[in-house]
Amino acid sequence: MQPDEVIKKFKSAGALLEGHFILSSGLHSPVYLQCAIALQATAVAAEFGAAIAAQFRAERIETVASPAIGGIVIGYEVARQLGVRFIWTEREGGRMTLRRGFSVRQGERVLVVEDVITTGGSTRETIAALRDAGAEVVSAASIIDRSGGKADVGVPLVSLATLEVLAVEPTNCEACKRGESAIKPGSGTAVGSKR
Repeated sequence: MQPDEVIKKFKSAGALLEGHFILSSGLHSPVYLQCAIALQATAVAAEFGAAIAAQFRAERIETVASPAIGGIVIGYEVARQLGVRFIWTEREGGRMTLRRGFSVRQGERVLVVEDVITTGGSTRETIAALRDAGAEVVSAASIIDRSGGKADVGVPLVSLATLEVLAVEPTNCEACKRGESAIKPGSGTAVGSKR
């Protein structure tokens, strides 16, 4: 799957949004990729999952893991395509951890899959939780890397498409300086007020 095909699928699904957004990292951006909207079409999820899985067939992956909640749909689909187990991490006390009885054995070969990478923070935290539990994290993958290839997750990272999209601290956000309300997608919440 070519990068332009990935972006076209996001646009046709209405999943590439423009405005003033608060990302899960806390950074502000004029562009938001709403993966949940793109992945609600199971055929699209299967296409993305197959494209990611194809790049790891020779890697002897035993388990796919994703950070909750954004990575769960695509992570599950990649695992299904590879015919391996799927687990996820989630925050507990502010720290990413394995819960729900999930565990890994010493040296288990794991691929971490995320929907969108911005800073790589959730992916790094997931990798740390898996390593702490004894896994060997082989690589990471995402549908889109919006860091322009700059995000360092500590292992090789493969993405179906790479974009360079502005993401800034709120104190450096021009839209905030203009008094524009910021939206935190997924929550439906506008933050701040228009002047």
